[in-house]
Amino acid sequence: MKNSSLRRIAFPAVAALTVGLTLSGCGDKSTSGGSGSGSGGTLNGGGATSQANAEDAWRAAYQKANGGTINYEQVGSGTGVVNFTSKAYSFAGTDAYLTTDQLGAAKTTCGADPIEIPAYVSPIAVAFKLSGVKSLNMDAKTVADIFDGKVTKWNDPEIAAQNSGVKLPDTAISTVHRSDESGTTFNFTDYLNQASEGAWSEAANTVWPAGIKGGQGLEGTSGVVGGLTSTEGSIGYADDSAIKADGTLGVVSIKVGSSYNAPSSDGAAQVLEASPAAPNRPATDMATDIDRTATASGDYPLMLVSYLLACPTYSDATTATMVKGYLTYVVSSAGQQAAASTAGSAPLSASVSRKATAIVSKITSGS
Repeated sequence: MKNSSLRRIAFPAVAALTVGLTLSGCGDKSTSGGSGSGSGGTLNGGGATSQANAEDAWRAAYQKANGGTINYEQVGSGTGVVNFTSKAYSFAGTDAYLTTDQLGAAKTTCGADPIEIPAYVSPIAVAFKLSGVKSLNMDAKTVADIFDGKVTKWNDPEIAAQNSGVKLPDTAISTVHRSDESGTTFNFTDYLNQASEGAWSEAANTVWPAGIKGGQGLEGTSGVVGGLTSTEGSIGYADDSAIKADGTLGVVSIKVGSSYNAPSSDGAAQVLEASPAAPNRPATDMATDIDRTATASGDYPLMLVSYLLACPTYSDATTATMVKGYLTYVVSSAGQQAAASTAGSAPLSASVSRKATAIVSKITSGS
């Protein structure tokens, strides 16, 4: 059960704008981001940094087919939600579904229940930098003990017991976590809370727990990856696509049942498909409570579902058309395959895609 009351929404907006590409073209709208209606407007959004690479692919395809400009600022989930509810953004991305308070704020902004649909499904990698070592096995308890400061050396017996034959150095462990409000942090701490058999006592939170002392806090996915690559003996967590793109870091295979599984988009998709919908959500909301203790063959429960937020009605017709067209493309088969190719994400299942499309199809303009 998620303790969502602890997720905070007040957060200073700090980030660089990912500038949208202004393109036009006559591509096949069924496969190239077309919505069936062109627009020359500008649409501003932002939020979760995890889906940034996918957003680049989505924006380029949509703009080429439809014209106009889609901007997506990589400011983190927390700021994305705040900027959406303050009307600075027409749409936003978040890796942690809206809390009850955030739903209320969004409903006030939109004048009706907001739209919240899954757009990007991805494993979270626990990555490290350790000379001569590229892969390690760890159960959730060990990962929790490392980030809680109970395991402080790489050759600690708790790590060594799960990595027979691996030469582990007597190097100090340096943990790296997000300093900004982050949906990736929420999913990581949710996994530790549910799967570590009590080793992690902190509730899931988009902000790194104040009760966990030590470690280096860095802003954004790029900040975490940069901190890891520059620090021997470091360990941190980030969207798997960013770790793969870097290519220099070691990656942990987490214990799932009796096996150790590396980050896998297929494994993340399996867990999403088997996880229950979050309770007491409006009909326009597709929030899911991820089963962090899943043990089916191939499962990878350390994962995130990144959502897109929108309003069901916009006063400006161009904005309504662009939000509807863009989100329709994102959750379509073509959009999901574009994200999979660019960012290594798991495409939404056909049933999830159909449900999301049906919700988005009702976006209209009017007061």
